Amino acid sequence: MLRFDANLTTLYGNLPLLQALGAAKADGFAAVECRSPFSEPKEKVAEALAELGLEMVQFNCPMGDFAAGDRGIACVPGREDEFRESIAQTIDYAKALGVTQVNCVAGLRLPGAGDGEIEDVFVANLKFAAPRLAEAGIRLQIEPINPFDTPGVFFATMDQFERVRERVGSDNLFLQYDFYHAQRLGGDLVSRFEALKPHIGHVQVADNPGRHEPGTGEIAYPFIFSALERLGYAGWVGLEYVPRTTAAEGLGWLDAYRASAR
Repeated sequence: MLRFDANLTTLYGNLPLLQALGAAKADGFAAVECRSPFSEPKEKVAEALAELGLEMVQFNCPMGDFAAGDRGIACVPGREDEFRESIAQTIDYAKALGVTQVNCVAGLRLPGAGDGEIEDVFVANLKFAAPRLAEAGIRLQIEPINPFDTPGVFFATMDQFERVRERVGSDNLFLQYDFYHAQRLGGDLVSRFEALKPHIGHVQVADNPGRHEPGTGEIAYPFIFSALERLGYAGWVGLEYVPRTTAAEGLGWLDAYRASAR
């Protein structure tokens, strides 16, 4: 049976981090992930996780000033020092929260910079981060993001992942495979997953259109979940969707999956 964790940022986006942890526990989750835990002192987050009996599966490396329009800094020329500092902060929080995998979001194209320069910065930053995270026992993941939801995003295709992975040349660089982004990037979801499976560290799900619960759109999630089981995927499946109403009201699909899996 697959293991599902709640993405606090999307499922409980109206709540501060510590309250979102409580909401996830109340909705029956044993594990969570989030975009960023850095809004709270790591000690407070660790204490809340322990009190609630929750596991923090992963979070994103610092993404810059999200409110100001940043969507990651790993590929942005001129921000290499900021990126290096962010990796130290990532390791600090991951150790405190018991997290063993993180997602490094590339970011947006810098106006005036060519794709070759941007990719060179991304590769150099990943070459810096991968061994330091490995030394701390933390898996480094990168995620292609569709440009329809995030215009100007640089890292957007599976072909880019394969090229960047080869250039970085590290055993500690993995793919975060988000079925929603993959659908928006062209579909062929299971075949691409199977081809890339040796390099996949984490899976996320949401339906399309709308990025809502599985079963609300065009993606055949019963087929996908069966394929993940058949292919022996043993990692977490992050629920990175926006509920149509509330998280609790939208979990019928998960109850149905668990009942059928039994």
